[in-house]
Amino acid sequence: MNSAENKRSIIVGLFVFIGLIILVAGILVMGTQQNKFSKNIKVSTYFKDVKGLKVGNNVWFSGVKVGIIKDIAFEGVENVKVTLLIEEKSSQFIRKDVVATLGSDGLIGNSIISLVGGNPATPQIEEGDVLKSGPSGGMEQMMALLQDNGANLSVITENFAKLSQQMVDGKGTVGALMSDDEIANNLKASVASMNKVMAEANVAISNLTALTQKLNSEHGLIHDLATDTKVFASLRDAAAQLQGVTQTANALVENLNETTARLNDKNNAIGVLTNDPEAANEIKQILKNLNTSTQKLDENMEALQSNFLFRGFFKKKAKEEQKAVEK
Repeated sequence: MNSAENKRSIIVGLFVFIGLIILVAGILVMGTQQNKFSKNIKVSTYFKDVKGLKVGNNVWFSGVKVGIIKDIAFEGVENVKVTLLIEEKSSQFIRKDVVATLGSDGLIGNSIISLVGGNPATPQIEEGDVLKSGPSGGMEQMMALLQDNGANLSVITENFAKLSQQMVDGKGTVGALMSDDEIANNLKASVASMNKVMAEANVAISNLTALTQKLNSEHGLIHDLATDTKVFASLRDAAAQLQGVTQTANALVENLNETTARLNDKNNAIGVLTNDPEAANEIKQILKNLNTSTQKLDENMEALQSNFLFRGFFKKKAKEEQKAVEK
C-alpha cells in the first residue's frame, strides 16, 4: 500500500508541476504579447469609426509590431479615443507626424492600427502625444475598391451589350461596315488605291534617293561646287559678267525707249516725218517733182548734145574720157 500511494503521489506531483510550468509559460507569453514586461509610452489618437477595433489588438509600424491597443473610449458621437501603448525601444523610430490608420491583420484577421509616414527631421513621439488619424486601409479599402470596380465593370458590360446590339442591327459606322456590302467594297477599293499610291510614293522616294546620290557623287556638279574652289570662282565671275551684260541691256533698253519717245515727238524732223501725214504728203510731192525735173533735165541734155553748137564740145569730152580709160 505504501508503495502504491507513493507512486500515486509522484504522478500527481508530476502533473501539478507540468501544470505550473504551462501556467507560467502562458503568463509569460500573454505578458509579452500585452507588453506587460517592457517599458511603454502612452499615446492616443481619435477616429470617427474604429470598425471593430478591440483592446489588446496590435499596433504596427513599417510592418513591425510596436505596441498594443490599451483602451477605446467614446468622447462624442463621432469621436472615439483610442489609447496606444508603444514600446519605448521602438518609439525612437516613430515621429510625431506619423498618421494612425485602421487596417486588418491579413485578409480576414483582427483589426489593427498602422502608423504610416513620419519625417525623419521631426522629433520622436513622447508620453501623452496625440497622433493624427487617417483614412482606413487594408481589407475595407480593398473591398470598397472592389465594389467601385464592380460597378464600373457593370456599366462597361451594359455599354458593350448596347454597342454589340447596335452593331448587329447595322447601326453606326462599324455596324454599317459589317452589314452593308457596298460600303465594304468601297472601303476595299479605297485601301487598294491607298496601296497603289504608297507603291508610287515608294518609287518616287527611290528615284529621289538615286538622284541625291548622283548629286552627292564625286563626279557631280554639286560636289564640284562644294569642294572645287576654281569652279565656284568661275561661276562667280560668270555671274558678275552676266550682271554687267544685264546692266548694259538695261541701258540699251533705256536708250531705245528714249529714241522711241523722240520718234513719237512731233517737235523734230523725224517725228514730223513719222507722225505728221501732211508733211509726209508734201515730201512725197517734192520727191515726185524732183523725179520729173530730173527726167526733163536728161531730155534737155540729150537735146543739147544733138545741137550743132555743142556737138564739138561733147565729142572732145568723149575723146578725153576714152584716152583716160586707155591709160
